[in-house]
Amino acid sequence: MTTTIESVTIDVADPAAAEQFYDQAFGLTSQLVLRGSAEPSTGFRGFTLSITVAQPATASAFIDSALAAGATTLKPAAKSLWGFGGVVQAPDGTIWKVATSKKKDSGPATREIDEIVLLIGANDVGASKKFYVEHGVEVAKSYGRTYVQFATPSSPIGFGLYGHRALAKDAGVTADGSGSHRLAVNSAAGPFVDPDGFAWQAV
Repeated sequence: MTTTIESVTIDVADPAAAEQFYDQAFGLTSQLVLRGSAEPSTGFRGFTLSITVAQPATASAFIDSALAAGATTLKPAAKSLWGFGGVVQAPDGTIWKVATSKKKDSGPATREIDEIVLLIGANDVGASKKFYVEHGVEVAKSYGRTYVQFATPSSPIGFGLYGHRALAKDAGVTADGSGSHRLAVNSAAGPFVDPDGFAWQAV
């Protein structure tokens, strides 16, 4: 069966401030649930959220609005082998990648988001893939023990696995971290906790 992720819950110190940031930066409301928490967390939390868009101008506009709202730059927006994009960290500590597969603009920048994707940095991609398959999550694409994309065709949020260190490198941070992930996944596939400690909550 295909899996639908209705939203993700991000634990933040100040929900009102976080809501203002996400509205100003990305225009996100229904896809995020912001929950007040003082649970300790240091360093890389083991996941990233990505926003994919249609063209570089749109990616740059989202990154600029995030920085204006209080985010910090982890990787400046730039062309790459795969397209164009950059990485920012929200004031609450969540890492966001904004990217497009296009290298040239086809029109003026918009505020349209094509897809939001949650990537979990697994310590053992093969073991985590097996775990999710056993919990009814269908694989769409798999590249050995490196990367897995799961099938979420009608979901507001896509989902995949990447090696923990590789994901940290892609985000522009060190792989070290401890404490709470400060993330919960809201889906009918839950409730369960995966091998890396990420909680899925039943919707």
